[in-house]
Formats: sequence, C-alpha cells, structure tokens
Amino acid sequence: MQAFEYKVVPAPAKGTKAKGVKTAEARFANSIDILLNEMAAEGWEYQRAELLPSEERSGLTGSTTNWRNVLIFRRALPATAEDSQSTAIAQLAAQLSAQIATQTTGPAISEPADPDTKDVAAATAEPAAASRPETTTVPTLGPATTTAIVPPTAIAGDPEAPAGAIAVPGRGARAMMADDGVEELSPVSGVTAALKARATLAATPKGAAAKPAAKAEPKLTKAQDPSKDPAGS
Repeated sequence: MQAFEYKVVPAPAKGTKAKGVKTAEARFANSIDILLNEMAAEGWEYQRAELLPSEERSGLTGSTTNWRNVLIFRRALPATAEDSQSTAIAQLAAQLSAQIATQTTGPAISEPADPDTKDVAAATAEPAAASRPETTTVPTLGPATTTAIVPPTAIAGDPEAPAGAIAVPGRGARAMMADDGVEELSPVSGVTAALKARATLAATPKGAAAKPAAKAEPKLTKAQDPSKDPAGS
C-alpha cells in the first residue's frame, strides 16, 4: 500500500507583480501560480484549499477566532527496504503455493457427458488411485522403469533433520538397547585361587616352613626292657 506525507501552507494573501500582469486579480493569481510551481518542484502534489478557523490570543486575557486560507499538498513516501522485502516474500510464497497446488491436483481430466458413465468412471478411478503406490519414473537409455520413493532417515533428535524424515536411534541408543544388563566376567577372575595360595605361603614363617615335623618315637616300659627280655635269657 502506497503511503503519503502531507504539507499545509498558508495561501497567499496579496498579489505579486510580474511583467505583463497589471490587474489585482492577475497579480493574486500570479502569487498562487508561483507557490504551486515551487511546491511541485519539490515533489509536492496540490490537493485542495481549505478555509479553517484559528483561535488566536487577543489582548491580555481574551481570544478571538480568525479564519485562515490554507493550501494542502501531498507526496508519496519512498518504499523502505522492509516493505520491499515483505513484498518479495509475499510474491514468492504465492508462486510456491500455486506450484504446489498444480502438482497436487495434476492436469484436469475430461469428464464424460453421460451421468451414468461419469459415476462408473469415478468409482473405477478411486480404487485404482488408492491402491497405486507413489512412484517416479527414472529416465534411462532403455525402457522406462519405476522406483518407489523411500523417505529419508535421520538420527533421532537431530535439529537439522529434513521434514518427513524417519527417526532412527543413534550409536549410543543402539548400544543401550543391545545391553542386557548382565555384567561380564573379568578376564583375571580365574587367578583367585593362585592368589590365595600365594598369600598363605607369605603368611607362614620361613623357619616353620623349612623344618620338617619330628616323628614321635615309641616309649619303652619296664616290662619291655630289652635287658630283661625273657627270650634272651
């Protein structure tokens, strides 16, 4: 929308002398002519003249109303950069909307004149359109082939993922899903018995470990004195 600015100037009150202008009316018209041309040179367009009341002070405490003649001008404001950008964005959005609407609806299909034939054709076309998957034709040197459109995938939570992408778990999420909660055995758990044996040997004194235990000898009684053995007498 075009914007304007306005300017109000007092109308000339007396005429201006000029060569060839002799009457009072011509001189007054010459004053208005000069003012209009000066304003037009600055880009102001004349709109109208108005007679408006002006309340003015009269004496120390009084006031009086005087009527003043004024001339009203206007000129268009230059378009700002923001307005130009907004207009360009609006035009681009309208073009994109028209293209999307054209691609969605597709070319118009001529309808049969017979109402019965029209109903049959519509009933046949709707199931066919519903059962046909979305495909695209890939141009090749040989016969035309069709490939199904696979939606893109993106890691879940990615802020730069395209619109309509299927979210897939990332590396950390896959590791957590594969973890069954059972702690794995340590590779050094088999040496526990050896460590216990080594600790037992270290706690035993060296002398006690080297000296063998003395064998207990049988004690002889008086009845078993060899000097009084009845077999030897």
